[in-house]
Amino acid sequence: MNDPIRSLITWRTYGTWLPGEMRGWRKRAGGEQLPRPLLERWCREQMTGQAVFLSANDRATVEDACREHCEFRGWHLFAVNARSNHVHVVVAADEKPQKVRDQLKANCTRRLRRQEKPLVTDRTWTRGGDCSILDGDDEIENAVVYVVEAQERMGLEDKARR
Repeated sequence: MNDPIRSLITWRTYGTWLPGEMRGWRKRAGGEQLPRPLLERWCREQMTGQAVFLSANDRATVEDACREHCEFRGWHLFAVNARSNHVHVVVAADEKPQKVRDQLKANCTRRLRRQEKPLVTDRTWTRGGDCSILDGDDEIENAVVYVVEAQERMGLEDKARR
């Protein structure tokens, strides 16, 4: 068996961070991009549904679905954090990170649609997501700290601003 691939995987909910946005955005195979308001407006006009935001219950469901899927597949889950508009996972798996991401997204969608108060949308997630390979224990530790601690701090700061 090959050594597992350790990665930080992030994906967003549908319509919550569009190409062209003022806060910056990433272009597939093009990296970080500057804001482009006309592109953002065009992308918003092309949306086929409302932007999706995860409730606290939805977030717990997503985190549970990630944990269960990793356990089922025999993958080592270092950390998972579902936010209102994105999900971060630090995982070691014997599959390519993109395949891991796609399986996790599919399993999360299934679970969200089966919960007591289902999240029913045409599209839950954006296409794709970011997959960063982590090389060494330091990078894993930094990713875990970012996913668990930095994301929680950002959430508290957002609440304080409201």
